Amino acid sequence: MGENHQARFDPKTYFDYCYQFATVPGQKDNRRFVNFVLCQLSKTFSTGKYQGQRLIEVGTGPTVHTLISACQYYDEILASDYVDSNRSEIERWLRAEEGCFDWSAHMQYVCDLEGKRTPQIIADTLRQKVKRVLKCDVCLENPFHPIKVPPADCVISSLCLEAACKDRESYRRSLSSVAGLLRSGGVLVLIGDLDENYYTVGEQRFACVNLNQEFITATLSELGLTVEEFNLQQAEDRTGNLKCDYAASFHLIAVKR
Repeated sequence: MGENHQARFDPKTYFDYCYQFATVPGQKDNRRFVNFVLCQLSKTFSTGKYQGQRLIEVGTGPTVHTLISACQYYDEILASDYVDSNRSEIERWLRAEEGCFDWSAHMQYVCDLEGKRTPQIIADTLRQKVKRVLKCDVCLENPFHPIKVPPADCVISSLCLEAACKDRESYRRSLSSVAGLLRSGGVLVLIGDLDENYYTVGEQRFACVNLNQEFITATLSELGLTVEEFNLQQAEDRTGNLKCDYAASFHLIAVKR
């Protein structure tokens, strides 16, 4: 599964296809899903309930939007992805290179939600806090093998595990590996899709494992995590959606016992 993404996953197409906000009439707009994610992450982190020294994101892709609300509450952030070109895009953004992906609209949306900071402050904070961008393979017991990282206070993973795993058993093993990155009492923030069999990036189609809420919550409980929230956004038009066949998107918060 990973090698398929390594060979066929295009970061620019993914950004345009899934995260670009429309700025002119007729342009494709992705606000509904992205706003759901940004709203839920703002609710998760803006109170300051979850904070600490270290945050790890597993499967960052070529994106930084999932770190916008969290970045001010952790001293250091480790980003990661399996695909080389995705990690290169993150590093380009961290260096503020010309032509890197523009996340200012997403940052402005969060600023409007939270009534504090500015997009420039968020960008500066993120660039200061992200200390490493590592190769990550969630099919390994240690996703960062051979590098060992200290236990994290928070782990975020968005739209990663279901795309990296071929079945529910491999998903369970990968979720165990991700949970193993957390310290006792640490928080896992997981974002994904339910009842989904495939998704597309432009003309490329990728398979993913079909999941439901009951399986995810039961698996987390078996792995020693307590689910505190499980939030859903139902698909608007499942049969007419050309990007994927998901039934709903989810955001959950679970604490390691």
